[in-house]
Amino acid sequence: MFTGIVEEVGRITHLAEGGARLVIEAPETVVGLAVGDSIAVNGTCLTAVEVTGNSCAVQMVPETIARTALGDLAVGSEVNLERAMAAAGRFDGHIVQGHVDGVGVISSLREEGNGRRLGIELTSDLLKYVVEKGSVTIQGVSLTVAAVTAGDIEIALIPHTLEVTTLGALAPGDRVNVETDILAKYVERLMEMSR
Repeated sequence: MFTGIVEEVGRITHLAEGGARLVIEAPETVVGLAVGDSIAVNGTCLTAVEVTGNSCAVQMVPETIARTALGDLAVGSEVNLERAMAAAGRFDGHIVQGHVDGVGVISSLREEGNGRRLGIELTSDLLKYVVEKGSVTIQGVSLTVAAVTAGDIEIALIPHTLEVTTLGALAPGDRVNVETDILAKYVERLMEMSR
């Protein structure tokens, strides 16, 4: 389990196996990281398969590449990183599984005061799980939904988030990993079963 609080922005230094293996330079994140540990890469729970010096390697199967925006990464791409939450750790964000529900597309971006307002186009199967002032995870970052429209959500980003995550570099048309709030999915399933 994760919290959506990014620990470090890492950098892709190597792609192999058709993009299914990523080597990520992440000097802070690799401290204490061991082979077999879970690590969220842009919100996707992956397994560390190698830890060397200031870097770690993770592998992806075709299912992961098809369901996330990780296939868009290239050498030099920056990624949001978070190690799995320790049982005794502080819970700062919200419950994040690292199981990406789908991919959204940045539809708008505008300056708003000292922050930025981000619009993200979502498919209807994702949008149904999002509520205004509820939680959503975008690229592994725990965020609060500022508004929901017919096909988009809007997120108000504070300067700190723009500085310490990759969200400040997003542009219209970029694809992003989206994980909706797990509680909404469980409520839907319970309601279906009670019919």
